[in-house]
Amino acid sequence: MRILLLASAFNSLSQRLHAELRDRRHTVEVRLAGDDDELRAALRDLAPDLLLAPMLRTAIPEDVWSALTCLVVHPGPPGDRGPSSLDRAVQEGTADWGVTVLQAEAEMDAGPVWAWEPCRLPPLGKSDLYRNEVADAAVRAALRAVERFAAGSYAPRPQHGPSWREPVRVRPYLRQEERRIDWAADPTEAVLRKLRAADSQPGVLDTLAGDAWYLHGGHPEPLLRGRPGELVATRAGAVCRATADGAVWIPELRRRRRPGEPETFKLPAVTALGALLPALPEAPAPLTAEEDGQRTWTDLEYREEGPVGFLRFSFPGGAMATDHCRRLLAAYRFALRRPTSVLVLGGGRDFFSNGIHLNVIEASPDPAAESWANITAMDDLVAEVLTTTDRLVVAALGGNAAAGGVMLALAADEVWCRAGAVLNPHYRLMGLYGSEYWTYTLPRRVGPARAERLTRQALPVSAAAAERIGLVDRVLDHGPGEFGPAAAHLAGLLAASPATLRRIAAKKAARAADEAAKPLAAYREEELAVMRRQFFTPESPYHALRSAFVRKRPAPAGPLART
Repeated sequence: MRILLLASAFNSLSQRLHAELRDRRHTVEVRLAGDDDELRAALRDLAPDLLLAPMLRTAIPEDVWSALTCLVVHPGPPGDRGPSSLDRAVQEGTADWGVTVLQAEAEMDAGPVWAWEPCRLPPLGKSDLYRNEVADAAVRAALRAVERFAAGSYAPRPQHGPSWREPVRVRPYLRQEERRIDWAADPTEAVLRKLRAADSQPGVLDTLAGDAWYLHGGHPEPLLRGRPGELVATRAGAVCRATADGAVWIPELRRRRRPGEPETFKLPAVTALGALLPALPEAPAPLTAEEDGQRTWTDLEYREEGPVGFLRFSFPGGAMATDHCRRLLAAYRFALRRPTSVLVLGGGRDFFSNGIHLNVIEASPDPAAESWANITAMDDLVAEVLTTTDRLVVAALGGNAAAGGVMLALAADEVWCRAGAVLNPHYRLMGLYGSEYWTYTLPRRVGPARAERLTRQALPVSAAAAERIGLVDRVLDHGPGEFGPAAAHLAGLLAASPATLRRIAAKKAARAADEAAKPLAAYREEELAVMRRQFFTPESPYHALRSAFVRKRPAPAGPLART
């Protein structure tokens, strides 16, 4: 079928559905919502069979939904209505949830139901749940609805009448008044639910250091304490803030926009506060887990199971600033000193990596210099993985990866990813050529012709398609919480295989042969020569594209993708 994908943003769910529909040989066009006349022109030009809206903040015009079947993906179970469904579910601590695909009508979220899928909501951040449990349910429901529409015989179930049994819950937008944290009275569990319900957007509006800030993300702290509301420590760019009965780590802040100023954006909390940050102790977490069982938040962790080492990292939004890269490199070098034969890199349940940290770069007094520092730190990390010849390295992608994050994974000997992961192996949409040795690793996996198409077309790739073209080696069809244990089990089998030692020896010989043919330093020099021009040329598209991206300005009208 010809399907028009309408979305307010080409976000993770929109990208995943785009990739999944293409895998099923549908012709898919993408349009961003907001310009109704442009949408009407697209309908005339494309003549789609169906409109599917996976992420929509505005209503579809009546003349559109009355002329064409329009299916809306709503992140709530049947009967749930309102613009803050998932936010409210997380803030209220709801465990059983779902996703509904319904037909657009005059009343928002009230149209006939074409499909729905239940899902569980573990106590995690909204954005993590949206990319994982909710996205899994949304894809299953949307694909089932598309199949039912294509069959032509399915009658969607109206949300009224004797056959409708679910209660209708119409709930308003979740405003900051309901998100507000009472630091003197709210227990840690309530604080965490409020922070998690707003972790990506819109954040929780609060006051820090005499200014108004949006707080993004939250993790419990088992030991540190202080006067409720005060900052008590820092760690890896995050700040620890005392609650009525404990403390929480807040990784990112966004200053409230003042009238007449440009849009603000999220930054690591310590970076955002800058000189406003009071003198606080740095409370580093151990790289290896403490034996006393007191689990504290950390973005880097190493553990071992026999001959297998596991180096987990989890950076907000998958972005890796210069400091992230350097700390991960130090942790990787620590892991290389351990007596293991297999090292698993990643294995968490959300983002693997999205490459350099565009927000930190945008906030820098010298964005070009910070871009250069960030990309060279990424290159140092990737080079260390590429030149590891005394063990097998597995990149375990529990979630999405993009740009340099994909290339970091490709530096490993094997790439395993969860079935729900989406890969964007390109840099083009940010106006960059790219580095991280991609001109070496990508062609050796998929061939020069396909490598050129992937980087030129700049389309998201599903896990199944990535396995089919050789971009990844194994797809694990597990839920977000089961991916890590499943990858650990497979890594144990890999380490126990008699073939592993032979593979390590062959790997070392192959690396020596490749180095003799063309040194890794040559790939790096060629890539960075282009990147240097793009970073340090003021007229380079990269600077305008980066600024628009981090400030969430509307993208130019027109098609995003066509197949």
